[in-house]
Amino acid sequence: MNKSCILLLAGCFTAVVSTAQTSSILGFSPAAAEAQLAAEKKFDDNLAAKNIDVLIKKMSAVPHHVGSPGDEANAKYILEKFKGWGYDAEIETFYTLFPTPVIRILEMTGTRNFKASLKEPTLKEDATSGQQAEQLPVYNCWSADGDVTAQLVFVNYGVPGDYEKLARLGIDVKGKIVIAKYGQSWRGIKPKVAQEHGAIGCIIYSDPKEDGYFQGDVYPKGPFRPAFGAQRGSVMDMPIYPGDPLTPGIGATKDAPRLDRKDCTNLLKIPVIPISYADALPLLESLEGPVVPDEWKGALPLTYHAGPSVNKIHLKLSFNWQQKPLYNVIAKLKGSEFPDEWVIRGNHHDAWVNGAADPLSGQAAMMEEARSVSELVKTGWKPKRTIVYCAWDGEEPGLLGSTEWVEYHADELQKKAVLYINSDGNGRGFLDAGGSQALEPAFTEIAKSVIDPQTNVSVFERRRSFDIVSAGSSKAKKELLSKNTFVLPALGSGSDFSPFAQHIGIPSLNLAFGGEDDGGEYHSIYDSYDLYRRFKDPTFEYGVVLAKTAGHTTLRFADAESLPFDFRNLQTTISKYAADVIALADNMRENTQVENLLIKEKYYTVANKINDPLLPPVVKTEVPFLDFSALQNAVANLAKSTDALHVAGSSNTISAAKRNELNQQLYKAEQALLTKDGLPRRGWYKHAIYAPGFFTGYGVKTLPGITEAIEQRNWKEAQEQIEIAATTINNFSAYLDKAANETK
Repeated sequence: MNKSCILLLAGCFTAVVSTAQTSSILGFSPAAAEAQLAAEKKFDDNLAAKNIDVLIKKMSAVPHHVGSPGDEANAKYILEKFKGWGYDAEIETFYTLFPTPVIRILEMTGTRNFKASLKEPTLKEDATSGQQAEQLPVYNCWSADGDVTAQLVFVNYGVPGDYEKLARLGIDVKGKIVIAKYGQSWRGIKPKVAQEHGAIGCIIYSDPKEDGYFQGDVYPKGPFRPAFGAQRGSVMDMPIYPGDPLTPGIGATKDAPRLDRKDCTNLLKIPVIPISYADALPLLESLEGPVVPDEWKGALPLTYHAGPSVNKIHLKLSFNWQQKPLYNVIAKLKGSEFPDEWVIRGNHHDAWVNGAADPLSGQAAMMEEARSVSELVKTGWKPKRTIVYCAWDGEEPGLLGSTEWVEYHADELQKKAVLYINSDGNGRGFLDAGGSQALEPAFTEIAKSVIDPQTNVSVFERRRSFDIVSAGSSKAKKELLSKNTFVLPALGSGSDFSPFAQHIGIPSLNLAFGGEDDGGEYHSIYDSYDLYRRFKDPTFEYGVVLAKTAGHTTLRFADAESLPFDFRNLQTTISKYAADVIALADNMRENTQVENLLIKEKYYTVANKINDPLLPPVVKTEVPFLDFSALQNAVANLAKSTDALHVAGSSNTISAAKRNELNQQLYKAEQALLTKDGLPRRGWYKHAIYAPGFFTGYGVKTLPGITEAIEQRNWKEAQEQIEIAATTINNFSAYLDKAANETK
């Protein structure tokens, strides 16, 4: 990316930004808008990068994983800070399963003997890297116990399409141990798919092509992953359900009923371990069989083969399956007019090791935001709605703290929660945001109100400039130039917004800055204050920018006279999702017909004999015509309802009492998009429009019930899900119609 081009283009929009700073704000009368902007300026002026620096250094001083002394100490420190700032704060404790390693052995025997180190070395340049007695070792949380010995097979990224290609190469992983690269999907998908294909163990490694010296200088010279750096992480099957595996759907209090671990549907049956690329090299060198396709090749100094290996691999893992306490810090600032309407702001505080970037860069920014809000209170300002700051525990193992809190308080939250605003790790660069599309107009205003410290234009224009310069075609560039709205991508999973948005239907927003903070410290001992200060956000000014962006959002939704939800944007987005899913079926039908014809006419057979060792693809069943009319009608009906609600809500004749009633209907509206039974085979996910993908993990699937049924070629279920989605969207329309009518 040509940075100078981005800065030049961003500079072209300076005039646009300056004219945008008026006293007009969505949801506020002119007089209220003037007071709001004055409060936001005071809020901004109170923020200090040096405070974020101090907080990150203090909280990353020792490892603080779930159940550790450092975890409890940080929770108490955060609690003390919030109380000192005048919040009504407490630690709300839950008790969840959290396995830690007892035995970790990975070795190779045969023509070459090798034992993996499974250890990250101390670096003199990194002050906290030597705290080995307190650190969690390299492991994948929620791996099964196991002691297996078998040949090794390389499965690329370990996603379903990779196994299809292996099958065409004549390679079966049944009874084998597989080795997969990190990337292309969430890590938990890799052992899940391996298990489904009969593998008895899984190894995941960081290839330097994506995560190491191929990207740039490795730590400590540069920020990228060194040879023995390894990525810890959860492999819970979160697309089934997140949170404590033993208490799905209910808060994990001390006395909550619990499942037997063998009955938990989101836990693996095979052992899995992450390793460094230094430990991976001898294992990959042992592989024989065909050379892999070019797109599978990494950057290690070897010829990549698919396998099986000439040598046997022995993987032995066992874990201490204990319950551990979770320390959620909950801090409230009571609303002066609507105390039972809550604007909730959250970031987790637990880490795999020291976690300076993930999560403390976000946690420190949120705490500085909360401190600045408390300074506003000292001037006599009070929020109209209650502001709730949440420092979650247990996010890393599987969104444990937020999920248990949401499950325990679900009924109350569905009555009171106006908006959930999430952040996680943060760094230098561009605004990244996703969330409920009804928030787009309001969030666009907010993003235009925050100035980027490097370019002196708004974070909105800097991001827009980046997107325009990065667009792959002239058509795409022109489309972006014609837009003046921040488009919020749908949320999948991977952070604490998931239980709010996808389980109980609370409008949610996820925020971060990044893009100029690349590195390889993720989930390693090198996610330290020393690395963060050198490479991620050296001046800590992007922590301030995050605090401003999230803070303005919090303040505006806390004080808005009319909550600025615009469901026309959501309708436009759902309409696009409907078109996408219809196109998916049509394209699959056409591709299947062409593939089957080529197989029938033996074109693949002839081609393979000449230049391709792959076997021809298997003949697939034809794609039937699905009836999407109910979905299309529902989307069209929703357009009428959202337009009518916008007209009704924009009226100046609504009484204050009616306006307050409408506000409550607006923030509860997305709950009408929940389905009673949830998604097939994973009913915890109840939102009909968004969910993490069954085989993508963090990546979102839109209209997930329909989309995944088509992808899995389950035509009966696809038609059923079309009807369910249509009914749900019609229910949503009816809800909005009722809200519009009640304003009269």
